[in-house]
Amino acid sequence: MTILLIRHGETAGNATRVVQPPDIPLNERGIRQAAQLAERLLAIGFAHVLCSDLVRARMTAEPLAVHGMVIEETPLLQERDFGDLRGTPYAELTCDPFAPSYVPPNGESVEVFHRRVAQAFALIVERRRELPGPLVVVTHGLVCHAMVENHAHAGPLPEHFDNTGVTLLEPAPPFIARLINCTQHRTAESRGALAPR
Repeated sequence: MTILLIRHGETAGNATRVVQPPDIPLNERGIRQAAQLAERLLAIGFAHVLCSDLVRARMTAEPLAVHGMVIEETPLLQERDFGDLRGTPYAELTCDPFAPSYVPPNGESVEVFHRRVAQAFALIVERRRELPGPLVVVTHGLVCHAMVENHAHAGPLPEHFDNTGVTLLEPAPPFIARLINCTQHRTAESRGALAPR
């Protein structure tokens, strides 16, 4: 039994390389990606879905809500808050928002973000212990990267986690990653650009 860690589907912000606002929805390609993801996960089977409460993650999880399953949302799984940078095209940034010492105005520092991700991972482990089957976790690219890098046992990580990429973790320490950022469920048309965050 496993933890299935998933990044949300594509948004217009991903496609145009913009620091994502919190309320940005999936675009048409992202909706197709979510449907393809659901087909894959429903074939595998799972016991529960834990999801970021941001709209792009909720929309990715919605196709999984079958047979009365309730999607559990939590703000702990939100993407890193880049504060006043949100909505800015990456090409227009005058700073490196991912530099370890950079704190975005009215946003989260790296340290604060990693503390929140640690809380989110503790919640994931707690939920998984309560379940008879796999736990699906729908979240964001930087969260996926931080969780696998800091809380799981894995080899080299991709620079970016792809939209609806699936990462499979064993449910007990050392949380070995058996699969990282797999997008085999996506058709060629739904792959799109490799857009970060």
